[in-house]
Amino acid sequence: MAAAGIVAEYNPFHTGHQWHILETHRRLGEETPIVCAMSGHWVQRGECAVTDKWTRAAWAAAGGADLVLELPTVWACASAERFARGAVEVLAGTGVVDTLSFGSESGDLSALRAVSAVLDRSEYHIKVRELAGTGLPFPVARQQAAEALLGGVSPLASPNDNLAVEYLRSIPDNWNVVAVPRRGAAHDGGASGGFASASHLRKFLRTGRGEEAAPYLCTPWAGEAAAFQRCAPILLDRVRTLEEKDWAALPDGGGAEGLPARLVRCGREAASVEEFLTLAKTKRFPLARLRRLLVWAYLGLTQADRPEHVPYLRVLAFNRRGRALLGEMKRKAALPILTKPAHARELPEEGRRLFALESRCTDRFGLCLSQIPPCGVEWTQSPRYCP
Repeated sequence: MAAAGIVAEYNPFHTGHQWHILETHRRLGEETPIVCAMSGHWVQRGECAVTDKWTRAAWAAAGGADLVLELPTVWACASAERFARGAVEVLAGTGVVDTLSFGSESGDLSALRAVSAVLDRSEYHIKVRELAGTGLPFPVARQQAAEALLGGVSPLASPNDNLAVEYLRSIPDNWNVVAVPRRGAAHDGGASGGFASASHLRKFLRTGRGEEAAPYLCTPWAGEAAAFQRCAPILLDRVRTLEEKDWAALPDGGGAEGLPARLVRCGREAASVEEFLTLAKTKRFPLARLRRLLVWAYLGLTQADRPEHVPYLRVLAFNRRGRALLGEMKRKAALPILTKPAHARELPEEGRRLFALESRCTDRFGLCLSQIPPCGVEWTQSPRYCP
């Protein structure tokens, strides 16, 4: 059975996410299975998720997703290009996904396709280097270069459209695409029309105001939200002790841009993580990039830890239709499927190494909780079944 893929963080899963799934079904047919590639415990904006990945995956399965697969941390906490490439590899590796559905501020698929084509032209890369050389941050140089070549405004200024363009650059040529216009609040906005942005809801959950988030959540909230701030002393120790070579070894470490030297200097001066980020931030080095570097430094990962390609499919949650889909994937998938943690021990070396790194990322996510769990949680959690 052909399935549609969705890339998400579900941090947390809310009414806007559920609407996206329902709209995908409306366009493709109710019988079309939905497979999600979801970020694990660490997300693209450079922070921990609001709660563990199995809980968030179960929320999605209860909210209409049939199968939720993990996007490993080394792709989940990365630039838009790397994030999209890793997520598409997860979906393509299933052997059953032939359509990608994504949220879009513009909903204009032809404009998004035009931009994706421009980004692969040599003139674009020349223009980006020229603009970046003036001190512009890469996202701005990227947007202006695309606009110059397109002769008009490009959708790269909008977060979901920016990711959509990267998805289009990564998907197989024979895939179908569904661009679902975003409903309600803006990406980092508040609440509107029965929908709220995920960032708005995280603020409620992390400040103990779960009742204010409740109208926009599809599953009742219980417990305390994870918060990266709980690791502040560890983070401060990391930024004070890393050397230039250590920062340069991280993805987007900016060795050629002089960023490592700046980070070392700011790390020695800062009395808090917030001060470190404030000191290090410039137009060329935006906060999102710095936060991702901070996560990688905290997790003890380097650029060398990210394989060239996704080596396995980790199942986080599924429902009844997802179970049938897994049966089909056993025949069609291009990658090993992990339905139990023990299956990771049977992987080739590269897969075993990445799973071990993911386990370390989960252990360090535990330090973001008020009740710190023991190490080894990654090896004890099986996928959640939502009948």
